[in-house]
Formats: sequence, C-alpha cells, structure tokens
Amino acid sequence: MQTQQPTPRLSFVQLLNDDRPQAMAWVTGDSAAPQLSGLVKFYATPYGGVLVEAEIFGLPDISVPGSTGFYALHIHEHGDCSQNFTRTGAHYDPAMRPHPDHAGDLLPLMGNQGYAWSAFYDRRFFIPDILGRSVVIHAKRDDFTSQPSGDAGEKIGCGVIRAV
Repeated sequence: MQTQQPTPRLSFVQLLNDDRPQAMAWVTGDSAAPQLSGLVKFYATPYGGVLVEAEIFGLPDISVPGSTGFYALHIHEHGDCSQNFTRTGAHYDPAMRPHPDHAGDLLPLMGNQGYAWSAFYDRRFFIPDILGRSVVIHAKRDDFTSQPSGDAGEKIGCGVIRAV
C-alpha cells in the first residue's frame, strides 16, 4: 500500500482556512481610485517563504461589464502611503537585482469587473523582512521587462504591512 505524502498545497489550504496571517496590509485607493480597497495577508509557511493572499475590491475596471484587467502588485521599500503614494520608494529589492527579480515583484492581480482574489507562494522574503513596508497596486500590468519597475503605471492603491 502506497502512503500519500502531503503536498505544500495542503498546508497552504490549511493556512488560508485557519485565517491567521502573521502580517497584513489594508490597501486603499488614491483620489483616482477612491473605491479601491482590500486586504493583502501574509502567512509564514513550514516550507520557508510566505504565502500571500490578496482580495481587492473596486479596481478601475469595475464599471465595464464582463471586463478583466491586470494590475501590478508590488512590495515597496517604504511604508509611507501619504502624498498620493509618492513616498513608498522603489520596489523592495535587498539583493539589488534587476526587475523582475526584485523580492517585491509579486504576481499581478487580474481584476474581474473590479474584483481580484489571488494566493501564491514566494520564497524571496520572510515576514520580518517586509514589516513596515508597503504593498502597492499599479494602474497597469507589469510587463516584467522594463527597468527599473516594469512600466506598471501610476500607483492607485497602497497599504502598510503590519504584524498581526
């Protein structure tokens, strides 16, 4: 009889079901996207790295029936969302790598008529590394090529990552 080994997915599902993240960021929109809001949660995993879950409402494509749109999601080096998010600094990049290999370069959000939900695993940072930094949503998709930040457009949402 063959025993089935648990996969990381099973651990990730359990983490999401328990809903006890070690850090999270409440993201709000700027004056161009005042309806934007949501939570980005960060869970430590038994595999090292972090499970990231994002649930965002009010993305700009909300009023277009059947629409989908991609929005860049990044961790920026500073946790200051003031002055229309101009104080967030560059992408979080402790290894000084080119884009898209910054630790703060995350998977894009796919908005479906203004709503996006995403969960993914990332081993390029740990919870203590990102506390006090910001999560930023950009108006456009990240092209994963352009330097220094993927030509993702203006910052339309921001939240500071805090321990829970």
